[in-house]
Amino acid sequence: MTHRTETRVIYGDTDRMGQAYYGNYFRWFEIGRSEFFRALGLTCREIEERGFFLPVAECGARYHAPARYDEVLIIETDLDETVRGGIRFRYRILRKESLELLAEGFTHHAFVDASGRVVRPPAFIRGLLAGIPAPSPTEPRP
Repeated sequence: MTHRTETRVIYGDTDRMGQAYYGNYFRWFEIGRSEFFRALGLTCREIEERGFFLPVAECGARYHAPARYDEVLIIETDLDETVRGGIRFRYRILRKESLELLAEGFTHHAFVDASGRVVRPPAFIRGLLAGIPAPSPTEPRP
């Protein structure tokens, strides 16, 4: 499943050259990831309330062309299903007007419990990603 969401480049996102500062792409990746989960019916906050956290273990980006002030961007987010440990998201940032690819990247996340211990993805996440609706928040915590 590829999820698409939009965002606009605000003035504060740009540098002195009028281009989006490179670090903002990772913020846009996070927007894509959050909206990906929301589209599946679960927010990142709800995952944390169930006692699981997804810290970034690795990330990367390749830049192709600059985003500029006031442009509308499309953030495409999907899962890299070849990854066995944790969860890895792939992102593409496109200029909405022309569909030009501006950047692509990834974030790889571990699953940890409330004590910070690395754990397998919980059943409700595995089910959600397999297309099964998330159970109620009464599912037992680790």
